[in-house]
Amino acid sequence: MTAIDPCDTDVADSPATPAGAESHAEAQAEDGGGSVLGRRYRALTLGIVSVVSLIAFEASAVNTAMPVAARALDGIELYAYAFSAYFTASLFAMALSGEWCDRRGPLAPLFAGIAAFGAGLVVSGSAQDMWTFVGGRAVQGIGGGLVIVALYVLVGRAYPQRLQPAVLASFSAAWVLPVIVGPLVAGTVTEQAGWRWVFLSIPVLILLPLAVMLPALRKVDRGEPSPAMNRRRILLALAVASGAGLLQYAGQDLAWISLIPAAAGLALLVPCVLRLLPPGTFRAARGLPSVVLLRGVAAGSFLGAESFVPLMLVTERGLSATAAGFSLTGGGLTWALGSYTQSRPRLEPYRERLMAVGMLLMALSIGMVPLALVDSVPAWLVAVAWVIGGYGMGLVISSGSVLLLKLSGPKEAGSNSASLQVSDALGNITLVGLSGVLFVGFGGGSVAGAGHTATAAGAGGTGHTGAFAAVYVAMAAVALLGAVLTTRLRPATP
Repeated sequence: MTAIDPCDTDVADSPATPAGAESHAEAQAEDGGGSVLGRRYRALTLGIVSVVSLIAFEASAVNTAMPVAARALDGIELYAYAFSAYFTASLFAMALSGEWCDRRGPLAPLFAGIAAFGAGLVVSGSAQDMWTFVGGRAVQGIGGGLVIVALYVLVGRAYPQRLQPAVLASFSAAWVLPVIVGPLVAGTVTEQAGWRWVFLSIPVLILLPLAVMLPALRKVDRGEPSPAMNRRRILLALAVASGAGLLQYAGQDLAWISLIPAAAGLALLVPCVLRLLPPGTFRAARGLPSVVLLRGVAAGSFLGAESFVPLMLVTERGLSATAAGFSLTGGGLTWALGSYTQSRPRLEPYRERLMAVGMLLMALSIGMVPLALVDSVPAWLVAVAWVIGGYGMGLVISSGSVLLLKLSGPKEAGSNSASLQVSDALGNITLVGLSGVLFVGFGGGSVAGAGHTATAAGAGGTGHTGAFAAVYVAMAAVALLGAVLTTRLRPATP
């Protein structure tokens, strides 16, 4: 943490006078040593990092345990729902949390989100059918959406401005260890104790960070409460989430009667999304609208492919849940490396090119995965592919955030940042849903039958290569579309 603490730069920026040095020394003394791990902020920082780490561990663990859970509950045809339900619910919760934080401060939505996250884990872990499992994932999404926005607001109110970059950087650092150990722990628990304990054990771990940070949270300034919530934005987010859910339900059914919920979903989704995102987003207008659009395309195409990687490796190549989960670990590490690469000052003039390279690397990565459906191709090719794709994601996602702030005025940064989060969530919902439709449409739903005859080590070879290939080819094509969009990131010259 101290290595990324920017407080050292304040020394260089302070005036070379006794008064400047004295002012800096006083600020450090007041902050408890001038560090996010100083006396004053240590408990709060450790608590925040612990909460983010648990959310990261849960995400990594779910990817590992999901194939086993879906097969055990006879719900392979609803496999994509288990991912998109989380993002659909979190999209609504993000808007609600933002308004709630402005109205009452970040503590109430933070605690409500942590409670909802834990409750969703319990529901999913104790589910006896796939629909209940999906419902638990939706409750988790509500909790995750409330928590992530509340944490950003908490950082803004609890830390001085010079320490905020270090705290926000710790959010990314908090994902590294869970990405490494998550697949191993979740895979071992799944194989030795059962997939349910992957979900049921995490709520107990939530108690520790709460106990650590509770005394510090009581001292946080809640700010001046706003007179009322912006109900219009909350209702728009609810309509978008409902419309996305209806569309995905229609896509999974693939019957004529499904045209009714599909039409209702479009009627809700399209006009409300147009009001939530910057004008010109869906026609890729130059500048900010294309930045927002590209983030959704990048996040959705990568997750749409990633969601089906463990399932493919377990059912088609006979890997264990642990080995399948580990295939994604390298991508998490190179994601952090790509994020670090784009932060180098000398690369700033080439940011749009960096994003183009990142999207091409993602397309290459996703396009490599279906090669592993051929028995003569080693299964570890998937791990290599995800190392490449993770690096591309690190270049694109972090650069998108930098470009958005660069193109936003001081009074627009908040609303534009919210639009970026909405685009991420909407891209995940839409493209994971599309992956599910393609998977079921090409006969992947019957993979469930193979799960009952598989051994504990995972007997593969269910013969549904076409269903998996359809998912990866489509997501690779979307990533290539994203590479084309990078030509629209630079604003038009007046």
